Amino acid sequence: MINLLFDFNVDKAAKTVFITREFDAALSLVWDAFTKADLLDQWVAPKPWTSKTKYMNFEVGGKRFYAMVSPEGQERWSIQKYTSINAKTNFKMFNAFADEDENPQLPGSDWDYTFSEQGEKTTVHITIYNESLERMEKMIEMGFTQGFKASMNNLENLLADLSQSR
Repeated sequence: MINLLFDFNVDKAAKTVFITREFDAALSLVWDAFTKADLLDQWVAPKPWTSKTKYMNFEVGGKRFYAMVSPEGQERWSIQKYTSINAKTNFKMFNAFADEDENPQLPGSDWDYTFSEQGEKTTVHITIYNESLERMEKMIEMGFTQGFKASMNNLENLLADLSQSR
């Protein structure tokens, strides 16, 4: 088993979460996993939850509207608006919880994803800036840290399966 980097740091003073995650997969595959709805829905929800994307338009000004679905069928909707995209190197988005009618529950958070490749490995740096400390604390109380780590493990497994099938 390859030991892959995974740093997860919360800076309450800066209202920011810093995540660095290394994957044993090609950059193009990792990029696709973060930017294509059919792949996102396979890994982004921590099990036993699932993810379902109602629609996704990955372009500047475009949006992804999706729900995390509990085993009992409860849906927690979120909306993401893409604010910047530089193919295979970086994208930024604004994320907010929402109701099923796409009404955002503000405040939200700004996500900044940076991708880099060294040899067979791809590193993703994620910076999540929250508009309010209260929102960040609520997110963490709701299990964000454990859920995000579980999602990253889901992604690692999906990438291994996809790499083998290529």
